Order: sequence, then C-alpha cells, then structure tokens
Amino acid sequence: MQIVIVPDSFKESLTAAEVADAIETGFKQVFPDTNYIKIPVADGGEGTLQSLVDATNGSLIEKTVTGPLGQPVQASFGVLGDGKTAVIEMAQASGLELLSPEKRNPLITTTYGTGELIRHALDQGINKLIIGLGGSATNDGGAGILQALGARLLDSEGLELPYGGSALSRLATIDISNLDQRLESVESVAACDVDNPLTGPNGASAIFGPQKGADTAMVQKLDNSLSHFAEITKQQLGFDINSIPGAGAAGGTGAALAGFINAKLQPGIDIVMDAVDLKNQIKGASLVITGEGRIDGQTAQGKTPIGVARIAKTQNIPVIALAGSVGKGVEAVYTQGIDAVFPVIHGAVELPEAFEMAAENLERAARNLAAVLQLSIK
Repeated sequence: MQIVIVPDSFKESLTAAEVADAIETGFKQVFPDTNYIKIPVADGGEGTLQSLVDATNGSLIEKTVTGPLGQPVQASFGVLGDGKTAVIEMAQASGLELLSPEKRNPLITTTYGTGELIRHALDQGINKLIIGLGGSATNDGGAGILQALGARLLDSEGLELPYGGSALSRLATIDISNLDQRLESVESVAACDVDNPLTGPNGASAIFGPQKGADTAMVQKLDNSLSHFAEITKQQLGFDINSIPGAGAAGGTGAALAGFINAKLQPGIDIVMDAVDLKNQIKGASLVITGEGRIDGQTAQGKTPIGVARIAKTQNIPVIALAGSVGKGVEAVYTQGIDAVFPVIHGAVELPEAFEMAAENLERAARNLAAVLQLSIK
C-alpha cells in the first residue's frame, strides 16, 4: 500500500510539513510497513514559500530588503529542488504583518522590497519565477517592484516618484529602457485567486484598500492614482493594465506583473500543484490524505484540499481530509472529490489549547483513521 500525504498548514499552529509528519506518525502506528510520500503544499497564499521549499527539498535564501514603509527588513525567497525555480512571497518583504495596525498606510507603502527579492532570485540563474501575491500591505500598483527592477517612474520635472500609491498621481513618464532584461528569458507566474480589475468599484483600492488601513478618502485617492498610472501606461507603452482580470490583486501588483513582465496570473493552487508535480507523484497511490486548519464551504472555492482532490480523482484515488475544525457548508467539498472529512479535535477546547495540542490531536486522529481503514481491509 502507498499513501500520499498532501496537506496545507494548520494556520498559527503547524506548518504543512509538520502536519504531514504528524499524519505519517499516526498512520505508522497501524501501518508501519506502508510506503508514505509526504508533499507539504499551500494554495498560493502565505506559507506557499515554505511549503514548496519543503516539498521539493529546496533552500531558503535570506536577504535584507526594503520593507513596506522603506525600512530594512529581513526577507527570504526560495529556490526549489530543481535549482531553476524561485518562489517569492510578497508577504515576506511587503506584507501587512510587518506593520503594526497604527502604521498601516497604503498611500505610502511600497512593493519595492518584493522587486528586490525578484532581482536577487534572478541573480541565482533561475529560469522560472513563482510569485505569491497574498498578504500585502501595499496599494501601489506594483510600482515599487518595477522601480526595483530598473524601471523609472518620473514626475513632470523628471524626478523619480517616491514610494507609495499616492505618488502615482504625479506620474508623467514611464521609462522601462533599463528594466531588468533577464525577465525576458524567465517564465513568470503569479498566484492570483481574484479577478478584480485595477480600478473602479471592484478594483484594488475599493475592495482591498480598507483591509490595509485606507479610509474612504484614501480609497478614492488611491483609485484615482491607479487610474492615472493605467492611463499613462496605455498612452506611452501601448498596453492596458486596467482591464486585466486579476490586475487588482495585492493592491494592483497583478497589473504590474502581467503588464510589464508578462507574468501569467493563475489560481494559486494550480501553480502549487504544478510545481510539486502532484499528478505524477500520486500515481499508483492507494490513498491520498489532505487537510488544513479549517474545512468548510469556502474550502470548495479552490483551497488546497480541493486542488489535491481534483487531481487525485483523475486517477480514481480515494481522498480523505483531516481538519483542525469543520465548519458550515462542509458538504460542498464532497462534490469536489473529497470522500470524507474528519476533525482532529476530540472535545470542546479554547482556541489557544487547540493550537498547542494540534500535533498531538492530529497524530491521534490519523491513528484512529488508519485503524478504521485496517478494519475495512480485514
């Protein structure tokens, strides 16, 4: 028997790799001689960097880069096991969690540090970039990334624009003659699970700005700035970044990546499943076990367990999911390829205790699941 374990992290308690280890430990108490393959994954959001590095035996490289308010921060990017694919997570250099609530100001926060990480990744001689767009503190349309990669965004006096989305209202000239030429020979994909345009009532500023500290007046100012950015881009460079589906992701970073460096915006789970080659990794498996911290109706919208299940079902492999908790609407996952869902908490507990006991509870649940499967085999 061969069992493939493909979980996401249990947020705030266990990494995806730790989840996989706990499940394996529990199962081995019942099936010690089974062949186990562990593939820790994520859905393209925060945690994708670590999970892909773990899953491919890659490495993390730490650099000092520019944080969202211009301050130096320590941030990591990953080089996967193939040595040719780099993973960048926006949250590392430009993330909301890097700022205390009172310092969150999308008028001035920048993606410059993410651009620096991309540049450092190019220095490694990679030929593919995977960029996770989740968790950003920014609303600058990816302008900081472009500046870090060599583009010049100038005002009417020929001066470089300062950091932040608000400054784009003064944009007069876009000079991409020194944009890093290595980008032309690198395949770039960005994890994007939204289809919001850059501007307007469903755009980056209106939908995501308030999450990053923007009040009503700031939202309008940022939306006007991004509209101006899109207008100047179209006039001077001839392409329309405003209407690209997903352009509004990560404060408009989707627009810069798709428009200026020709990155493909794809659902995060699809990018991750391709990166770990899940289709081939599960061939011949008797069972696939997946899971995440909470499984409910939203899981069916493209979270990790669903991405895993869809691939497994193309090979008629049964899929069981383990969850820290099971919520409303969980029945939706049964139509997406998951055969059964089991919570790992065995009684009513406070959330801090659930986090603390996550590994123990997961191991116990996996052991009990294995025992039930053993009974069905006899």
